[in-house]
Amino acid sequence: MAAISAHIFRQRIIAILTGIAAALHPAFVHLSTDIQTEPLFLLFLLGSGALLLVAVDRPSSSLALAAGVLLAAAALTRSSALPVAIFLLAPFFDRRYPLRARAHIAFSGVLGFVLALAPWTLRNALVYRELIIVNDGGGIVFYAGNSDRMLEYYGVKNQTELQAWAMSMNRDMDLQVARFPESVRSSPGRLSRALVRKAVEDRVRDPRETLRLYGKKIWDWLRPYPNPLYWPRMVVLGIGALHGILYLLAARGLLLAPRRGATLFALAFLFASMATHVLTLVSWRYRVPYWDPVLILYGMFGAGTLLPGWKLPT
Repeated sequence: MAAISAHIFRQRIIAILTGIAAALHPAFVHLSTDIQTEPLFLLFLLGSGALLLVAVDRPSSSLALAAGVLLAAAALTRSSALPVAIFLLAPFFDRRYPLRARAHIAFSGVLGFVLALAPWTLRNALVYRELIIVNDGGGIVFYAGNSDRMLEYYGVKNQTELQAWAMSMNRDMDLQVARFPESVRSSPGRLSRALVRKAVEDRVRDPRETLRLYGKKIWDWLRPYPNPLYWPRMVVLGIGALHGILYLLAARGLLLAPRRGATLFALAFLFASMATHVLTLVSWRYRVPYWDPVLILYGMFGAGTLLPGWKLPT
């Protein structure tokens, strides 16, 4: 985080403060105390971003290749990173360099991503005789996040209702899978695609409820406080206040940041990561590795602009 800040804003004190803020950020600290994929995923994702940024500034196709490899490692850790691969093409739009140089950097990143994923994808093809890039969990996640049960989830008011909902959701998933013919159930790829089709049919059948569901999911992603169903009231209020301030500082930082290309990249990344999860499954924990690094980076820069004697870096 400190290295990325130094490359974007070119201010030593802001970079140091960003590193300290990231080290003490409550969401990062909490994730690091639990056996989940997010800490490893965050390491790979930020590493890829840092290498891609340096690859553009030098420029260096070797570093871009390494950025692609790290992003593939992130995708193997959490497959939600697969759509993020489009951002490896960002160097193509940096007009500081000739078109040929830009294309070389961008496609080096894509090459690294493809080469690093290839062994696992090839293994899946040999084992299942299907094209499964990382895993077959996409269909299950899409169905879970777009089923009518998700609307019931947003009506849950306490832990008792939450446990009842979880049991009902699991039963519904098992019944839905059991309804598919054996030819579908025996194939990971076909089962995943069948679940996606079923979820799309359910949502198309009821447009009004679909809009309501997506509205709930968008707010679930954007809200500055963690889910009150899982956390004590004081934690919800404290983290909510912290993130509320961070949102405001990040907005100021995004407005005043000197590198407009990096700012557009950050805004596109925020939107794309949110859209990916709103279309599938939203969880505040899923949001942390995608949004919080950007909020901290630009939030600390935004805070720096409020210091006496601050000047826009050249």
